[in-house]
Amino acid sequence: MRSYVFRRVFASLLTLFVVITLTFFMMRIIPGGPFTDEKAIPSFVLEKMMNKYHLNDPLLIQYGRYLLNVLCFDLGPSYRYEGMTVNELIASGFPASFMVGGIALILSLIIGIPAGIISALKRGKWQDRLSMILATLGVTVPSFVIAAAFVYIFAWRLGWVTVGFWEGISTAILPAITLAGYPAAFISRLIRSGMLEVLQQDYIRTARSKGLHERAVIYVHALKNAVIPVITYLGPLTAGILTGSFVVEHVFGVPGLGTFFVTSITNRDYTTIMGVTIFYSALLVFFNLIADICLAFVDPRIKLR
Repeated sequence: MRSYVFRRVFASLLTLFVVITLTFFMMRIIPGGPFTDEKAIPSFVLEKMMNKYHLNDPLLIQYGRYLLNVLCFDLGPSYRYEGMTVNELIASGFPASFMVGGIALILSLIIGIPAGIISALKRGKWQDRLSMILATLGVTVPSFVIAAAFVYIFAWRLGWVTVGFWEGISTAILPAITLAGYPAAFISRLIRSGMLEVLQQDYIRTARSKGLHERAVIYVHALKNAVIPVITYLGPLTAGILTGSFVVEHVFGVPGLGTFFVTSITNRDYTTIMGVTIFYSALLVFFNLIADICLAFVDPRIKLR
């Protein structure tokens, strides 16, 4: 087990290094520059700004400096948000995205897992058909459509909530429900297919023949193996949902990380683009590592591969 964890940690660090390297050089080969604007900047001003941020140094020296800064958890200054660093931008935007994403993640698990179990146990019945119809709608309907419908119904028609500004958890519920739609639907489909496959296995028939209670057969023996695809999916899902969705954040006025990321692309704020990309990649690698370790506990065969 220890060697398995060590290999996964090493692979995760290597992946993160590759992401940092590719992100840095891709930002440098894009035509234009961080100070390219519609209005022409005087050459002496542009030269001064390039020297200030060491952008005239040789590329490898810039790369080495940036790599050392990242190792020290310093993502550099923002080129567009004057007087702010990328770390400060992430620190200001991530809490809102984390709150919305955390609630959405919990809701998706609370809804998706029971729905998938019920659908599998009631295969072919109205519960299964209703669950699959809702799951199909959750997977296919875009989040911006759900967000617009929620704003129209709950904010404009009913007046239960207000949108357009951020007041903490009270304004996080509706965007969280919007974000939870797709993962809840996908998780329910994964659980359903996993349960249907597991319930046909010999050890399930053996457990039933021994007189075990049906609830113990389902929740102790069957669910343990049916949940394996969900654990695999939770790694990228957690990273993606916690870093925010630009569309949902924009519709509901959530000052999250997704908004900063898209704005930085529009403003050609290269350090912010690289910083948010690295931050997202680090979360993705970390949660995938956690998912792999959890899989090793749930399914001991994984350690042997």
